[in-house]
Amino acid sequence: MPTDLTHERAIASGAATKTYGAVRAVDGIDLTVRRGETVALLGRNGAGKSSTVSLLLGLDEADSGHVALFGGAPALAVAAGRVGAMLQEGQATPRVTVREVVSFVARTYPAPMPVAEALALAGLTGFAERRGAGRAGGAALGGRLASALVATPALLAPAAPRAALDVAARQGFWEAMHGYARRGNTVLFSTHYLEEADAYADRIVVLDAGRIVADGTGEELKRAAGGTLVSFDLAGSPTEWLMTLPGVTSVEVRKDRARLRTEDSDATVRALAARDAIRSLEVTRASLNDAFLSLSHRTGERLETAR
Repeated sequence: MPTDLTHERAIASGAATKTYGAVRAVDGIDLTVRRGETVALLGRNGAGKSSTVSLLLGLDEADSGHVALFGGAPALAVAAGRVGAMLQEGQATPRVTVREVVSFVARTYPAPMPVAEALALAGLTGFAERRGAGRAGGAALGGRLASALVATPALLAPAAPRAALDVAARQGFWEAMHGYARRGNTVLFSTHYLEEADAYADRIVVLDAGRIVADGTGEELKRAAGGTLVSFDLAGSPTEWLMTLPGVTSVEVRKDRARLRTEDSDATVRALAARDAIRSLEVTRASLNDAFLSLSHRTGERLETAR
């Protein structure tokens, strides 16, 4: 990340709220994003991700609080071409090449990126003369990405690729995002896929019911979840004593398997061994999904994993 840009704020919001009817979709969002960061908004469906992005990109106005992009009103940043968004889907034009589509989009901006450069960043150099704007999944995604990149936005909000896209195309998409961020640009995306947030974002902002419930790197969120998980088969034994084990902070029992969250896994395992209570023992670090459930104080629903 370029050192001269790390202190410049791309996004700054304070106590921003947005209500639709009886639903408070955004409930007091305080968020600062610096130039050059890649930030993921993570949350299950209905957590407020789309509404938050709409406020942060100036597509909607907050009912209260404030949102600033690059130190000014979002509308000014949008009008100056400093904000770019990428559609998740688009309609192909049969007789037009990928290069022609991106060139047309470039002409609508005051200082566009060279078309060849945008195509290269999106991994489309070999598809530039393909007609139908690259109808196949990966090429179509790349075409939409190149159309967003050619504007040279300082803040880019890409639509994360759908799960049906093949692995290579998804990986190429995220590599392009990283390449663009390394130029000192900011990338903000929303997702409910754990692996993508963990692998491709510098920061993960967890939303739940329109509020930020956690903000940090994937590793920081995992540590905040409460250390290590110790699981084993109960083999029909009672469960009341599990919370008395050293280091244990929470107990979850599913069918006949106990799952203990512990701050001292060594002490927990030794105590289990002393009671001869170990059957199919497994000790693992808390996952990002565990962190989400712990930080959002919900236990009934898990986020999705990319397939």
